[in-house]
Amino acid sequence: MARLLLVVLAVAVLVGLPFAIWGDQVEAWLTTDGATEWMRSFGHWAWVAGLALIAADIALPLPATAIMAALGVIYGPWLGGFISACGTVLAGCIGYGICRVVPLHMAERLAGAKGMAQARALFARWGGWLVVGSRWLPILPETVAFLAGLTRMPFGRYLAALICGGLP
Repeated sequence: MARLLLVVLAVAVLVGLPFAIWGDQVEAWLTTDGATEWMRSFGHWAWVAGLALIAADIALPLPATAIMAALGVIYGPWLGGFISACGTVLAGCIGYGICRVVPLHMAERLAGAKGMAQARALFARWGGWLVVGSRWLPILPETVAFLAGLTRMPFGRYLAALICGGLP
């Protein structure tokens, strides 16, 4: 269990470290007003820029909330919200896919055989709820997406939980 906790902590630190280093600068560039202005510069393709930024949040310290708010300003609450939900689902699928291709023996080397067994049991029982609940917190969505892929959570179940957590 300690190795699994260490892996979760390492993933969270890797995702959060760039934000800790460049967070103020990134936030200055991507406030709601800054993101709105930048996305509007793409004209009719602003939604593509918004999707790309939200999807990039899986690995970069981007303030997805500001990007989503900017999409709401540009497209209105319903269409902007739908585009934002699509972006968060896309980001979750990318994170899941990245770790899904990691060979099991490498995952077991990182977390240990016992830790991976515990993680698989956790995701088998509570994985859907972990995915849904993680969408509302910082850093956790990325970590849970990575762990869902590592533990081989069934993709259909993962996607359903991701949509349920990301749509609201």
